[in-house]
Amino acid sequence: MQRNAIEPILGALVLVAAVAFLVFAYNKAGQRTFSGYPMTARFSSIDGLQTGSDVKIAGVKVGQVTGITIDPNTYLAMVKLMISPEIKLPVDSVASITTEGLLGGKYVGLTPGSSDDMMKPGALISHTEASVSLENLIGQFMYSSGGSSKTGDTGAAAAGGAAPSGGATAPAPPPGQPAHP
Repeated sequence: MQRNAIEPILGALVLVAAVAFLVFAYNKAGQRTFSGYPMTARFSSIDGLQTGSDVKIAGVKVGQVTGITIDPNTYLAMVKLMISPEIKLPVDSVASITTEGLLGGKYVGLTPGSSDDMMKPGALISHTEASVSLENLIGQFMYSSGGSSKTGDTGAAAAGGAAPSGGATAPAPPPGQPAHP
């Protein structure tokens, strides 16, 4: 009899924990609406930015991305932002797409300018910096060494001697000059 009374209490505790987890997950998922005033920014690239992403100044959340579209005339990404009403942005402020960490999500970082004139609600942030693609950075790093890679050179060919196939090797081109086959 004692065992039967514990089972319903334990089941109720599990249900309360599950509901608490769902409430926590909903609040952390960014599904809440953000109140404030609208702003728009144009970017040439917004890799990884999504509706619901944060808008931050100095690492502090001050808004949210509410929409992303493409301008059919300029082919630029139009990012609609909702900014907290207590934040007033100078007209020379800069919006940039930033990563939260090496593999983190993207957010819009705002850097307030020094102008005394403030942007009006609905204004276009004209100074923007596009997202930097991690894949492009890695590709540039890998191929920036050009012909000076040491990983494929072995034996006498690396020291300027005869190639393993028995043929002569061509002298290396001067630095900064492309190699000709």
